[in-house]
Formats: sequence, structure tokens, C-alpha cells
Amino acid sequence: MRKVGIIGAGLTLFRRRMLETPQELAYIAASRALDEAGLELKDIDCVVIGSAPDAFDGIHMKGEYLAKAGGERKMTSRVYVGGATGVMTAISAWYHVASGLCEKVLAIAEEKMSPARPHPQSVFKYIWDPITEKPLNPNLIWIFAMEMHRYMAKYGIKKEDIALVSVKNKRNAMNNPYAQAAANITVDDVLNSEVLVWPVNRLDVSPVSDGAAAMVLATEDIVRRYTDTPVWIEGVGWTLDNTSWPGRELAYPRYLENAARMAYKMAKIERPDKEIDVVEPYDPFDYKELHHLEGLMIAKKGEAPKLLKEGVFDIDGDIPSSPSGGLLGVGNPIAAAGLMKTISIYWQLKGTAGKMQVKKPVHTGVAQAWGDLMQAATVIVMRN
Repeated sequence: MRKVGIIGAGLTLFRRRMLETPQELAYIAASRALDEAGLELKDIDCVVIGSAPDAFDGIHMKGEYLAKAGGERKMTSRVYVGGATGVMTAISAWYHVASGLCEKVLAIAEEKMSPARPHPQSVFKYIWDPITEKPLNPNLIWIFAMEMHRYMAKYGIKKEDIALVSVKNKRNAMNNPYAQAAANITVDDVLNSEVLVWPVNRLDVSPVSDGAAAMVLATEDIVRRYTDTPVWIEGVGWTLDNTSWPGRELAYPRYLENAARMAYKMAKIERPDKEIDVVEPYDPFDYKELHHLEGLMIAKKGEAPKLLKEGVFDIDGDIPSSPSGGLLGVGNPIAAAGLMKTISIYWQLKGTAGKMQVKKPVHTGVAQAWGDLMQAATVIVMRN
């Protein structure tokens, strides 16, 4: 396989009820990524588009619709694995280059959730098994409440320990110019916010968002021609666990461990807790950041809350986690959120993260996303 690097990235603001159309959001992010790369659209060979359910934007065949951002008259494809889509978009762009198919690939991820009525949650009414689950009329927060409760019960974790993730990430987001939900809050603010489905409070959850993200990936010779500070994609992993969530152990994300092992093997990482300098785990809920730090094997099972309290995951800690502010602080336009996390690691390794830059030297970073009914995982390892 050919060596693949990143030479440009761009984001739009993440906000609720953005005035731009989905096509315009995708175009803005793509233009910013091309500008950073020093390329024009005519220089791009292939385009990969990532977007979650069509119903969010209200447009069927959304891949073709978003292709106006740069994919028309080019080799263009769309990937979709639920919430794991954003990192999968980068992975798909990677294998377009690594395989020898393309020299320069533009990866774009977009989501405009605000138009979904009466609420984006209503879109998820159609993801359930029609025989065994639909009669119960569940929604996603119910399912995640059960998972959070199981995680707390299995390891004796307190709500206030989990709330520290929301406090940390919203604080980190105050340094992020793209962030929607940056705030200086306390654990009590989280615990006293509205209970949605116990034990999930409103401030345990990332907000509804619109936004887009884009990256430019290229072959080694092109990367070295365009930048003196290359960032390489060294490992990728993705898996799909059993889709029957009631039959799985909800206290541990086995789906993620499997994907992480694939990516680590490729990147020759044997001790993730010692070899990874900075991490962007997927955090649509605060407990999920802890859950995913354990699935990534950066913390042992049930020990991520203890390390969080000790400051290990702070922006000046040993392994800064979600220095961007994560989905809790930056926002959660689903597909764009995962690619935003990948871009955050790219900027950290390039040394251009501005006020978000972590305090220690960083050479290896990991971004991760998660989707569907707790079973899809995507992981990407980068180095400078």
C-alpha cells in the first residue's frame, strides 16, 4: 500500500439552524481544505462524501446532492455508517490513495440536522427492528440511558464522575472558534440540568447542530511537495458488531476494541496508553468518552473516570482527550462531527491548532467515531 498523508483541512461553524444550505456548507468546508492544501478543485482526482440519514437534510440520494461541493464529473462516492461516518469518510479517502486508485482525494462530511421536524430524534424512529423493537416505540436516548446505567452499575461509577467529561469538553471548546456549545460549567450544572431519561441529563448530551468538515489526502510525494510538516495516516480500523444490542454487554464497547486493534496493528502500536499522545474519542454523551477511552485501551475497563479525576485527560494532562471540545462542546452534526475530530488530531500533529494546541509535544494521535445501535466503530491513527 502507498503511504498517505494529509495536506489540508477546513471546517464551517457548527451551529443550530445555519442559514446556509447543505450544499453551501459542504462547499465552504471543501474550499477551506483546498486553500490550506494550496490546491484547486481541478487538482483533485476523487471525492468521498460522508453524510448520515438522508432524512436530516430532507434530501433523498444526499451523496449526489452534496456532490455539487466538488464531486461532479469526478470519481465520487458516499459512505454512511451512522455516527461512525465522519471517521469512515477519512478512512475511505485513505484507501482511495493507498490502493493506487487516486493521487489526491477530497473528503467532505456534512450534516444539517435542524430541519428535521419535530426534532432530529424523530428520524431515528425508523432504525428499529420491526418485530422485536418497534412495538416498544423506543428512541435513542432510552437506549443510551440503559448503556450509561449499565456502565455505572458494572464499575460503581458515580454520575458526578461522568459529568466531569462535559465540564472538561465544554471548557476546551472555549478555545475553539468553530464551537457551538462552549461554556464554563460545573458538575452541579450538569447534575441539575433537566433529566431526559434517567440517568441522562440535558448537559450530558451533545447539542443538535449543522455543519461541515473537509480534508485533502494525497500520496507521499505530493505531500512532501506541498508541506514541510507532513501528517501521515498510519493505521485505520473499522468493525461492525452484532446489531442485536439487547444481547450484548453494554458496559464495554467491544465493537471499538476490535476496530482499535486493527488500526494499532497497522500503526505498530503495542501499548496505546503509553504510545498515544493525544486522542479525540467520540463523545455524543459524556459517558461515551469514558467508555471509548476504555475501548481504545487507553484506560483499563472501568478506570477512565479515575484517570479523568486525576487530570490525565486534561488539555495539559498526560493524554489530552477531546482538546477540540468534542461533540459536547463543538456540536454534533453527525457525519461532520467525526471528521471534525480527525481534523482536530491533524491540526494538533501539525502544530497549527492555535489556542486548542495541547501543552506537550505530540507525535501520535487517534480519532474515533461510533455509530448505529452501539455496534459500528471507526478508528484512525496519525503521526507527524
